[in-house]
Amino acid sequence: MMIVKQTVHFGAGNIGRGFIGALFSKSGYHVTFVDIADQIINKLNQEKSYQVKLATEQRETVTIENVSGLNNMSQEREVMEAIKKATYLTTAIGPDILPRIAPLIARGIAERVADTDEKLYIIACENQIGATEILKSHIFGNFDEETKGKIEGRVYFFNSAVDRIVPIQDQDSLDVLVEPYYEWVVETKEDIPTVEGMKIVEDLDPFIERKLFTVNTGHAVIAYLGYIEGKETIDQTLSDEEVANQVRKTLKETGSYLIKEYGLDEKEHLNYINKNIERFKNPFLNDGVTRVGRAPMRKLGPEDRLIRPATQAQKAGLSYTNLAKAIAAALLFDHPEDEEAMKIQQMIKEHGPGYVLNTVSNLDENSEITKEVVRQYEELKK
Repeated sequence: MMIVKQTVHFGAGNIGRGFIGALFSKSGYHVTFVDIADQIINKLNQEKSYQVKLATEQRETVTIENVSGLNNMSQEREVMEAIKKATYLTTAIGPDILPRIAPLIARGIAERVADTDEKLYIIACENQIGATEILKSHIFGNFDEETKGKIEGRVYFFNSAVDRIVPIQDQDSLDVLVEPYYEWVVETKEDIPTVEGMKIVEDLDPFIERKLFTVNTGHAVIAYLGYIEGKETIDQTLSDEEVANQVRKTLKETGSYLIKEYGLDEKEHLNYINKNIERFKNPFLNDGVTRVGRAPMRKLGPEDRLIRPATQAQKAGLSYTNLAKAIAAALLFDHPEDEEAMKIQQMIKEHGPGYVLNTVSNLDENSEITKEVVRQYEELKK
């Protein structure tokens, strides 16, 4: 009997199924999805396959097989057993959830290293710089000294950068609509088992910041400006030439920092910006501005897509006025169904926008960036 390679993937949402899990399945792995959404877990176990559909005119589809699901709340023992047998453990669950899943992963690893020398490779596939390092620190916080001593040479943690647009869609089906483009870059010098579509690099920083401050920054800028303009979707927003120009100007600012910091080729980076703006225009994605703009507190975090490029640009003596406008637009995102947006609006109402930038973004209320954002905020509010 052939032993199929195993991988455990935390997060059975659209990114998990439509991107990371799909690549493992196509590479001959059995994928055990771990999630708390019973509906999805039950469907995975009943149907044992689903379709990944490309957002193109032809709507090409790929069938993803060799999949099953476990609930990490009610099936802890089974999750630990799956971790003991896996080659890879990956996540696409949201950076905020990593501390919550760490204790269970730690217990699975502790049992595993007591039993076997087989190597386990852990990769957090999140939109966050150093996400795997964050997960690692939470996992290690749950180990005793004996387990820590057994990890060396058996369990490896690799940071990664992921990029694929997956819009919100019908939750009644396991099938996922995704854009054709994707990039998954993993940082390691180890010789690791092959996964189709995984690109190995020795230094991830240029890739992760280039992606975060072009794709994520660009996407957020379109969403917040589109929301202010009353647009429904990302592609609709970009059909407004004024918004498209504003997005381009913002990405030229993040680009100036990236070019200076990492010695990127200016012409190549400009092409990368233009390629991404074309990706965002894809009408088959039908991607809503409220989905892309959701959770603005996270997006306004000090290390995230809007604040970090602005602070880095300022340190490097570069322009950040367009980034300031993007941050101001994020402060005006008052979508009533978004909990974080409502929190921000309450904070602005009670203390003003400068307070939000101090509390959420760690910016001094008297800093030049804060002053510029507040000025742009008052302009946009008119």
